[in-house]
Amino acid sequence: MKTLFRSFPATVLLALLPLGFLVVMVVAPLVAMAAYDGSAWSLVLADDYMQHRLVWTVVQAAVTCVLVLLLGIPVGWSLARLSFRGREVILRLLMLPFVMPTLVVGVGVLALFGANGVLWAGWQDTPYLLLYGNVFFNLPVLVRAAYQGFLQVPQARLQSAQTLGAGAWQRFCFVEWPVLRPWLAGGACLVFLYCFSGFGLALLLGGSRYTTVEVEIYQLVMYELDMTQASVLVWMVLGVTALAGLLYAYLSRQTASDKAVRALLPHRPQSLGERVLLGFSLMVLLLCCLLPLVAVVFLAVSAGGSWGVLLEPETLAAGWNTLRFSGMAVLTAVVLGVMYAAVARRVAWVRGLVFLPFMVSPVCIAAGILLLYPQWTASLPLLVATYALLAYPFVAKDVLAAWDDLPEDYVSAARGMGANAFQTTLYVTAPLLKPALRRGLTLAAATCIGEFAATLFLSRPEWQTLTTLIYSYLGRAGEDNYARAMVLTTVLMLLSLMVFLLLDEREKT
Repeated sequence: MKTLFRSFPATVLLALLPLGFLVVMVVAPLVAMAAYDGSAWSLVLADDYMQHRLVWTVVQAAVTCVLVLLLGIPVGWSLARLSFRGREVILRLLMLPFVMPTLVVGVGVLALFGANGVLWAGWQDTPYLLLYGNVFFNLPVLVRAAYQGFLQVPQARLQSAQTLGAGAWQRFCFVEWPVLRPWLAGGACLVFLYCFSGFGLALLLGGSRYTTVEVEIYQLVMYELDMTQASVLVWMVLGVTALAGLLYAYLSRQTASDKAVRALLPHRPQSLGERVLLGFSLMVLLLCCLLPLVAVVFLAVSAGGSWGVLLEPETLAAGWNTLRFSGMAVLTAVVLGVMYAAVARRVAWVRGLVFLPFMVSPVCIAAGILLLYPQWTASLPLLVATYALLAYPFVAKDVLAAWDDLPEDYVSAARGMGANAFQTTLYVTAPLLKPALRRGLTLAAATCIGEFAATLFLSRPEWQTLTTLIYSYLGRAGEDNYARAMVLTTVLMLLSLMVFLLLDEREKT
């Protein structure tokens, strides 16, 4: 009983900052949006224009799910079953979209298929640009899910089916598919969630006809000052993303990796069908995941004198703002993430809240913040806090997972040798959690460096970052402005790649 009374105050103190931060930055703004004007629901739902936006938002997310399933299953099978040169590199590169800013991808798609596209120009103001951009970001999500699912199929079961005369297609349908299905369902839920609540790609690639609800919220708040209709759309988005998030959480319980399963080892392609499938998979990854980045670099290399933009005061100020905002947000995310993990270790129901910032889009958060805290609009603490809100879940998730996997014997041995709780944490727990903390910090830093949506809402003109400066150049007429946007996009891409390489190094070690 004494231990209970000692631990309860400590738990409350630990919970004050991370849970209070969630209440202030997420719950309170969303409640304010809900209470703004309930009479607008019928007007919004009856508006033909809004109906079109809602339907298209659902359609583009659903079509993307179908596309990545059709493309991702064969790619996942090739990576799980076939051994070939470069396989390990490709598996690592599947993390790249998680650290690549949406703005970079959007500019890359425009570089390929926009008005001045190097591959096939003239596809602007069509739905295909947004769908292609969605596939870039979400195909690796589905491939990773399929790859992990294939690894959970027991080797003995596959070999038994082959011995009984089952062909490759029969083994897939009757042995692999039942195991794979929940993994694909979970991956599809994430894809739908990301596409439905996506903002940057829809803003850049949707044109005037194919923007999504998120872009409509941004336009209502920033240009029309119509918080009434914006609040209705925010809660519609939240309702859909909450359902997708809950479904993903449910499916995640069914897709926990079983380390005791002995997976089939990959083999060199033997039949013509396996060679064709491997070639198809590599071509899909090249066209859907690498080509936009190559197009940006190609146009930047051809920019000539436009490289002088890097030395202009506006660019230097934007770069400095990007680094200092990201640095302050990452430091805040470390404190919030570690404290959140500590609380989640003590209180089970807190664990589910780590996904809350993932389920609420930056546009919805920024709109609610503008409504609830108008006196803090365009203030540095609010901007950094918003960055940190989007970044700290990566720290909390990785640290909590690593903490759960720590052997109990280490802590017990330290306490048995006379170490107190502080010494045990400092000299035993902290060093063991350091790799997970670095991994979470890398993803958090990548999120802050490429942040775009919240910056458009909450920053001042003099607080321009690299993302908003690129967007500004894209909106200006002239070939030189377009070339400058490509140069700056390449710089932003290189920053993201540096973060990715840090993460990749930690993963290898």
